[in-house]
Amino acid sequence: MNYLSPSILSADFKNLGNDLKTIDEAGAEYVHIDVMDGSFVPNISLGLPVIKSIRSATKKVFDVHLMIDEPIRYIEEFVNAGADIITVHVESCQDVAATLDKIKSFGVKAAITLNPGTPVKAIMPYLSMVDMVLVMSVNPGFGGQKFIPDSIDKVKAIKAELEKKNLNKVNIEIDGGINIENLATVLEAGVNVVVAGSAIFKGDAAENVKKFKEVMSAWN
Repeated sequence: MNYLSPSILSADFKNLGNDLKTIDEAGAEYVHIDVMDGSFVPNISLGLPVIKSIRSATKKVFDVHLMIDEPIRYIEEFVNAGADIITVHVESCQDVAATLDKIKSFGVKAAITLNPGTPVKAIMPYLSMVDMVLVMSVNPGFGGQKFIPDSIDKVKAIKAELEKKNLNKVNIEIDGGINIENLATVLEAGVNVVVAGSAIFKGDAAENVKKFKEVMSAWN
């Protein structure tokens, strides 16, 4: 099953409730929420109060991507704010396994990700502990960047390792520079959760969601 996760980092913040309603009604399954602390990445973005305030605007899955140092400190707070999936960076955790265990202890889904410059072997020991692996196809911290082509090789390597370990229920997500032109390429490589920001919210968000879903339906 394929899932579309529009990134609200590219939404209209003064109209966020309506934007969430638009992508919800158009058929997006997830809402991707980027949390940046200005330390792990050179930017600051959405935090707990915003997540809490928009939780009532949609029943869709909150796909929360923590780009913060030592996220283990805040797992319970993000769960209480409404997160359904929590993704952490292998680079940001002193104890990756403990962080993933803590996420799972609250009954939400755990995911792991890595920066473009980090070799894929860094996350391989944790594949059996997660529900999803996120491949960053841009450098984290800012929206609107161009897709890094080498990300495809990472997706394929992760897909092969999941199949080798019989972990076929683990989803593969990609985030960064995804648009309607390269969508089929990442799906073919093994991605089944697609994050898109500018490609959804620039222009008619409802129509853009439908275009993405049309392409993704061919790979279900």
